[in-house]
Amino acid sequence: MIDLKFLRENPEIVKENIRKKFQDHKLELVDEVIALDIENRNAKQEADNLRHERNTMSKQIGSLMSQGKKEEAMELRKKVTEQSDRLKALEEKEAELNERITQIMMTIPNIIDPSVPIGKDDSENVEVQKYGEPVVPDFEIPYHIDIMEKLNGIDLDSARRVAGNGFYYLMGDIARLHSAVISYARDFMIDRGFTYCIPPFMIRSEVVTGVMSFAEMESMMYKIEGEDLYLIGTSEHSMIGKFIDTIISEENLPQTLTSYSPCFRKEKGAHGIEERGVYRIHQFEKQEMIVVCKPEDSMMWFDKLWQNTVDLFRSLDIPVRTLECCSGDLADLKVKSVDVEAWSPRQKKYFEVGSCSNLGDAQARRLKIRVVGEGGKYFAHTLNNTVVAPPRMLIAFLENNLNPDGSVNIPVALQPYMGGKTIIK
Repeated sequence: MIDLKFLRENPEIVKENIRKKFQDHKLELVDEVIALDIENRNAKQEADNLRHERNTMSKQIGSLMSQGKKEEAMELRKKVTEQSDRLKALEEKEAELNERITQIMMTIPNIIDPSVPIGKDDSENVEVQKYGEPVVPDFEIPYHIDIMEKLNGIDLDSARRVAGNGFYYLMGDIARLHSAVISYARDFMIDRGFTYCIPPFMIRSEVVTGVMSFAEMESMMYKIEGEDLYLIGTSEHSMIGKFIDTIISEENLPQTLTSYSPCFRKEKGAHGIEERGVYRIHQFEKQEMIVVCKPEDSMMWFDKLWQNTVDLFRSLDIPVRTLECCSGDLADLKVKSVDVEAWSPRQKKYFEVGSCSNLGDAQARRLKIRVVGEGGKYFAHTLNNTVVAPPRMLIAFLENNLNPDGSVNIPVALQPYMGGKTIIK
């Protein structure tokens, strides 16, 4: 959410940003919120004047009563009552206008960074750099589910009977591999100075609306019936929510945290949820990283965060590339975003395994996450990035470590987390 004062003073910049995101249907909202803001400030000014007059007349009433001028005092009291009725109406009007302004401001997209490429959708995202040499072996790579089933590592049929499509049972060494990857990612981030955290897996609606756009909320979040609670779609939600309505001393920044959680997503409108695979699913586990920092440091941390994911995948000998998200592919709160994609030898292309985002002060403004320093108070900047998210990451792992006989090599970095195993047969 951008600053209302900024919008008021720079409407054309806000409109141009909307055009860059190909959301022209929101252009009229800028003029609407400016008109509502004028109306709201006029109502507030009138209300403030009425409060001042009421206070003045109340003092006069007391003075007149002490002088025995009861009739004059009663006339003034009548005026005070009339003004109180008008004041109540103005206060109700202010509340309505504030609510409408907030609703609109939460749908107007954040100002994107000048470096973001302009494009309509993810087909116009821009490759930044490749890391590692993508290899296509001289034997056929089976579909990832076939690899897992051959190793007695997955049971989709039972999961479908128990919970429906989009769920799975991981079994044996594949389940152990899944946990090993999560544990390795946890320690990898701790070694890079991040504080490990296990957050709540449910959050209240005020946190949901603070960390994501309405469109994302509708397509992702599961609501707990009868309660003001939602299952998290990623631990970023509760990790950023940890700082709601707080004032952080500048000397305590940055806050760098890495968190484990299960994640639950509707995947509403997603293609492939009915497919026999674990690329798009309703439930998965994830290691995340978040940063709360000073505005001038956020781009530096942005580069550090996506580099952490690249380094982790390369430590497991998985080729990856970074992809700059274009303007039309950015969610409304994001200033800049880079996807990390892993190489798929079977598909002979890269696919997304993580996403790094700088949200500027948008989340902090919604959640009232403030910083106090020598220059006074200001809103923090927040960032998040996927460390690793199996079982999707397992697809890349299995394909890139598969042997011709169907066995899977365990990289040296993971062997301690697999009880010393060097291979899965």
